[in-house]
Amino acid sequence: MARALSFREASTLVARREFSQRIRERSFFISTAITVGIIGLVVLLPRFADFGGDSFDVALVGDSGELRSAVERQAETADIEVGFTDVEDAAAAEQAVSDGDLDAYVDGDSVYVDRSLDSSLRAVLENAYNQVEGTRALAEAGMDPAAVTEALSSASLRTVTLDPDAEEREARGVIAFFGSMVLFGQLVGYSMWVAMGVVEEKSSRVVEVMLAAIPARALLTGKILGIGLLGLVQLVLIGGLGLGLAAALGAVELTGPMVTPVLLSLGWFVLGYAAYACLSGAAAARVSRQEELQNVTTPVTMLTMVSYFASFFAFLSPESPIASVTSIVPPFSALVMPIRMARGDAAGWEVGLALALMLALIAVLVLLAARVYEGAVLRMGAKVSLRDALRPPGK
Repeated sequence: MARALSFREASTLVARREFSQRIRERSFFISTAITVGIIGLVVLLPRFADFGGDSFDVALVGDSGELRSAVERQAETADIEVGFTDVEDAAAAEQAVSDGDLDAYVDGDSVYVDRSLDSSLRAVLENAYNQVEGTRALAEAGMDPAAVTEALSSASLRTVTLDPDAEEREARGVIAFFGSMVLFGQLVGYSMWVAMGVVEEKSSRVVEVMLAAIPARALLTGKILGIGLLGLVQLVLIGGLGLGLAAALGAVELTGPMVTPVLLSLGWFVLGYAAYACLSGAAAARVSRQEELQNVTTPVTMLTMVSYFASFFAFLSPESPIASVTSIVPPFSALVMPIRMARGDAAGWEVGLALALMLALIAVLVLLAARVYEGAVLRMGAKVSLRDALRPPGK
C-alpha cells in the first residue's frame, strides 16, 4: 500500500506541476516581451522625441557676432540648446517664423515670434541683449567694459547642497515607481491565474480526483507557490532585461543604489502576491464557472487598484500623511512601501511595522483561504456563500 503524501510533499508536487505547466504557455513569453518592450519605449522616448521644450531655432538679423556669442553663453548657463539660422534680411526671417522653421528672430531691439515666446528663450535673449548693449554703452562712456565686468564678477555666491544624494534618491524613486507599475500588473495577473486555475479544476471535476490523493490545503498551497514562483521568475527577467537596456542606452548606471529598487520590488512582490493570491483562490473556490469568476474577484481587483493609485500618490507626494499610512497598512504597502524605501523616505520603524503587519495579514489570510477552499471547492452549482464555506464540516 502506497504511503500517503505529507503536506510538504503534496504541496511541492502541486507547485512543481503548476510551474512546469504554465511556464510553457505562450502568454508567459508574450507578457514578458511586451513588458520589456514598454520599458524600452519609456527609456528611448525622451532620447529620440523632440518636444521642443529645451531646443530652439533663432535668427539674428544684422548681428555682427557679438549678440550670437552672448546668446550662446546665456544658453549654456540656462542649460538649453539654441540653434542659429542665417537669413538674408528681416523679411526672410519673418517668413521662416511664419512657416514654423524658426521659433523667433531678433532685429534691432525687438524679438519677433509667431504666437508666443517661451520663457526660457525670452530670458536668454534678454540677458544676452542687455549684456551686449551694456558693453556698448560703457565703451561709449569712455569706460573699459572688461574692467567693469571683472569688478562686477569678482565676488560670487557659493552653492552648498544640503542633500547631496537628492538626485540619486530621486532616480531610485523613479525606478521604484516603474517597478510598482510592473508589480501591479504581476499581482493582478498572477492572482487571477490562481483564481482561474481553481475554477478550471472545479468545473472539470479534476479537483475531486486530486483531493482523493492530497489534502485540500496542500492543493491550494501548491497552486499559490507554483504560480507565485513563475511570477517571481518573470519579474527577475523583466527587471534584469529592463536595467540592462536602460544601462546600455545610458539612462542609468548599474550601481548598487540603482539595483536596490528592483530588489525591493521583488521582495514586496512575494509578500503582496501571497496576500492577493490567498484572497483570489478563496473567492474562486466559491463558484463553479469561469463566467462567475469576475463577480467574486471584483473586491480583490478593486483592492489592488486602490493600492495602485496609492503608489501614484506616494510618488507625487512622498511626504504626505496618506503616503506614510498606505506604505504601512497592508495590503497597500506592497506597492507603496518600495517607492518610499527606494527614496529613503521611510524610517526604519515604518519598514519594520509594515513588514510585521503584512506578515500578520498573510498568516490570517492563509488560514482563512484554506478554510474557505476546503468548505467550497467540492460544492458544485450555485455560488457558495462565505458563511457556508466557513462552516465547519458536518454542520
